Amino acid sequence: MADTIGMGLQGATQAVRFGWYLSLNRMVGWQSDRLGLRPRYKPALPAPTERAILTDLARLFRRDAEAVRDGLFPPLSDGLGPLDAFDRARAMLADLPETLRRRADADAGTVREAAADHGLPDYYTQDFHYQTGGYLSEQSARLYDVQVETLFLGGAAAMRREALRPIGDYLRGQDQRRMSLLDVACGTGRFLRDVRLTYPAIKLTGIDLSDSYLAEARRHLSALRPAALLRANAEAMPVANASQDIVTTIFLFHELPPEARRAVTEEMVRALKPGGLMVLVDSLQMGDRPDWDGLLEGFPVRFHEPYFASYAIDDLEGLLGAAGLVLHASWTSFLAKVIVARKPPA
Repeated sequence: MADTIGMGLQGATQAVRFGWYLSLNRMVGWQSDRLGLRPRYKPALPAPTERAILTDLARLFRRDAEAVRDGLFPPLSDGLGPLDAFDRARAMLADLPETLRRRADADAGTVREAAADHGLPDYYTQDFHYQTGGYLSEQSARLYDVQVETLFLGGAAAMRREALRPIGDYLRGQDQRRMSLLDVACGTGRFLRDVRLTYPAIKLTGIDLSDSYLAEARRHLSALRPAALLRANAEAMPVANASQDIVTTIFLFHELPPEARRAVTEEMVRALKPGGLMVLVDSLQMGDRPDWDGLLEGFPVRFHEPYFASYAIDDLEGLLGAAGLVLHASWTSFLAKVIVARKPPA
């Protein structure tokens, strides 16, 4: 039975979130202008108007609310109280001037001292997005979600939750108690939280390179049935061959150099059971929405994303096929691209 009340509540939640993050986005822009540190870049490729962006974002929110109505998604819940959310936003704005100055100076090195003696790959030891401490500090883990939601005007969670659609199709009729899901580069655990709220009995594992982000993930999952959270490099994951029914990765591939992208893909395929499901959610690529290519062109200029240009033109479908997967579906949703593939049965 359709949950029209749940859909209405979800729509109201999205409206409040949009207003909050739009306000934060405007404050970031005002601060950038006040300090004279807003990057001035005019893309050569076509870019959408603000109206087109907001129209498409509204479409994403409605799609998410309809999924709540149909029982595909849980109601959106950040797991944060209003005071905590306000405090994190205040901390983000307090950190913003230094972040903007590092961007102006092209300085992405605050993480290097924290990365010493961690055995991390070189490509990871830099300040993605120019955020203080890269992905290794407690402050970065605490501020990450408010930063990305501010960037995407409250749409980051809805884009991420698109991965629940193919998972729902795959698990339909299955005993979830016998199923396992591995989330590669789980970050602060927001997607694992959505999976746990949707499938309370499924076995969940998250892998990430950052102890700080894993600690934040534990906080987000603390009131729910536990997930196994492991600090590990996705190029050599500590999981058995053919041990996972589902493997997901959310907004990871655009932050990997091409050789690591291929190594991580091979590891995910290794971990999948025959017949298993692989779901990848990441940024749009060039040509996915030609009228939006200018946004992708400008993204690495505004943020420290050293591997985005190679990602934007990579043949992801070909990459998955070369690793032994069979493509089942691919679609775009706002600024995200979703690719669904299966490992052939034995």
